[in-house]
Amino acid sequence: MTIRDRIFSKLEEYDMTQKEFSEKTGISQTTVSDWKKKKTNPTAEKIMIICKVLNVTPEWLLSGVETRGSRSNPEKWYAIDADTEVGEIIRAYNSFDATRQAALLAYVQAMKIFPEIQGKNK
Repeated sequence: MTIRDRIFSKLEEYDMTQKEFSEKTGISQTTVSDWKKKKTNPTAEKIMIICKVLNVTPEWLLSGVETRGSRSNPEKWYAIDADTEVGEIIRAYNSFDATRQAALLAYVQAMKIFPEIQGKNK
């Protein structure tokens, strides 16, 4: 299957029309139609919004590979939506100088070691 095939398979699975998909992604209906008619794939900048709307990972959309359960290898990278809390943390981290980045990482490590920091002993 190609990227295009996986998109249209998910649309069918979700019983979502191309028009609904277009409205949810902000991708023009003409573009979505072209993927189907001309057998082309979306451009790279559209991948994340497509993943969000179809509730799939970029890895699945691009390769068809799903990582689930304990049999798969752990992720070596993450694709994060910038408009989430995790995205906000990453933006903050990237704006810090090396000293503040190291301090934030030390705090995260301490939270993993000491459950009371996480509020588990309240």
